Amino acid sequence: VQLQASGGGLVQAGGSLRLSCAASGRTFSSYAMGWFRQAPGKEREFVAAISRSGSSTYYADSVKGRFLISRDNAENTVYLQMNSLKPEDTAVYYCAATARVGPVIYLYAGDYDYWGQGTLVTVSG
Repeated sequence: VQLQASGGGLVQAGGSLRLSCAASGRTFSSYAMGWFRQAPGKEREFVAAISRSGSSTYYADSVKGRFLISRDNAENTVYLQMNSLKPEDTAVYYCAATARVGPVIYLYAGDYDYWGQGTLVTVSG
């Protein structure tokens, strides 16, 4: 599967952005999906994950209540709605996919086999 992330940009603190990740290739609904981010000088960190059907989601504590992950299997797209953005949310955001059989949600980067190219989100204070 190939992943193409988009939707990043510059936004003021308190603002919102919606990231999209379009998938091509094998059946999208066979992949559990996740969003990760990497800030300058820091390691890549988990942001949110969603199950194949979209019925289960999980969030990092730092974004819980502000971000919402969703997917549209008919459109082969996963979304990350980001609200109440903070300067510390500034990072390159990556979408990832895994076809592994097991848990419905995957929280670790090593569990994902396919990655998008990343989209930069900059939140000004």
